[in-house]
Amino acid sequence: MSIVLDLGGLGPADLAAGPSALSELMASLHVLAEPEHHPEAAGWAARATAADPELRDELSVFAPLWARFRCRLFFPRTVPLAAGLDEELAAIGELPAEDFLELVAPGVLGTSAQSVPPARELRAGTTAAEDYARRCLRRSYARGELARQLVAAPLELRDRLLAVLRAADTAFFAEDWRTLRPALEEHAREVRRRLAARSPAEVLTELLPTVARVGPGERIRLDKLQIDEVKVAPRPLVLVPSARVWPHLTVKNEHPSCVVVQYAVRGATTAGQLTLRDLHHRLMALTSPARMELCRHLLGEPITTSELAARLGSTEPQVSRALRTLRDAGLVRSTRDGKLVRHRLATDVIQRLGHDVLATVAR
Repeated sequence: MSIVLDLGGLGPADLAAGPSALSELMASLHVLAEPEHHPEAAGWAARATAADPELRDELSVFAPLWARFRCRLFFPRTVPLAAGLDEELAAIGELPAEDFLELVAPGVLGTSAQSVPPARELRAGTTAAEDYARRCLRRSYARGELARQLVAAPLELRDRLLAVLRAADTAFFAEDWRTLRPALEEHAREVRRRLAARSPAEVLTELLPTVARVGPGERIRLDKLQIDEVKVAPRPLVLVPSARVWPHLTVKNEHPSCVVVQYAVRGATTAGQLTLRDLHHRLMALTSPARMELCRHLLGEPITTSELAARLGSTEPQVSRALRTLRDAGLVRSTRDGKLVRHRLATDVIQRLGHDVLATVAR
């Protein structure tokens, strides 16, 4: 499953790259709401939660908005990008009720598999609003209650959400953002430099490890648990680097203002991200009892092919084939020592497999 982005027709003026404090705050709140997806951030999450224990209950009320289906409200809607969180929150505070409903209602429902009625139909007491609230409730009690409040009083919910976001900023995010922002801005400057000189498809393929070119033209495939094909132009494409979003890759294309891709900068990840195909190869390589036995011999010390064959009572061609499968999957490293080639298990890759499985599924 994947999302295909058609980047054809985008000129330099249609491409923007830069950090968004609001999007980073949303990614941080997602980590707090679903810490099992982010074991690498456990220490940070514990400190953030302890900063204001009374904030926890109020954050849980709005947690559906920063669950797996991220609410469009938290992503840029204008180019050039806002200067900081205060400007982004002020823009939310100025949204009319219907615009707020349009941005938030799909996030409360939390799925692209079901459509949401137009905002003008989501008025308290209407059949459309009642059906929408029932569908949210079927997904979870928290979503149902949030939908009920959204339909009944959208501007009151908007102001309550803003108060929660400002409290989170005061409690832990402002200090965190001061640390994270310089590296994200430096990364964005480099991305803008590359976009000015090369095609967007080429830059994104290098920038995002789980992205691949698709056929001729400026089309790329993003490894996501969705099936969609999106023609970006004439809308701008906004690239939002993040230090907290890993292992997720977020694509928001439903708003007419722009298409947004929020991605983890490489320095913020614990390891290079795998494609589904790479993960499949690694897991399949370990399903063979013969290859598993070979791995056990390779764990302690570098060994040559001939020595492995002698230990296993096998032929060198058989061992070479097994080694090739493991090496192609990244599970074995081979190094030349004079006329000999020695092989050793990539224990760091094996140790990461559990985390890689979670990261690939969560993306």
